[in-house]
Amino acid sequence: MKQDAGISRSGSGYVMVTKQCLIVDDSSSIRKVATRILQDFGFQSTEAENGEEALKKCAESMPECIIVDWQIPDVDSSRLMSDIRKLPNGNKPSIIYCVLENDPMQMAAAIRHGANGRLIKPFDRESLTRSMESVGLI
Repeated sequence: MKQDAGISRSGSGYVMVTKQCLIVDDSSSIRKVATRILQDFGFQSTEAENGEEALKKCAESMPECIIVDWQIPDVDSSRLMSDIRKLPNGNKPSIIYCVLENDPMQMAAAIRHGANGRLIKPFDRESLTRSMESVGLI
């Protein structure tokens, strides 16, 4: 099976569109763990280690899903989510806000800025699966 830009082609001519997910986190290990888990659900992941890189990737091609860490080195994550929502097709992705604790005030603020769901760090396959299910991605 051949893959190009989110489209898988099998030898029998069937075409399967792969969902895209952008993982925004300054930790390469977190990005890699999320990528491995998401592959099992048919997602092709791209990574960004800061807000500037994330905005650039979203402007080039808006993914179906974006996982945003609560603390990004170059920009406030709330600002990043708001900026993503202002881009063309910015209403398209489900944004999952990744936090260290279950803080209702922080989550309410994240939702006001564009988050659809949350994921608490450290996460595992089960918790990421629940987050993806809660926003209708799987």
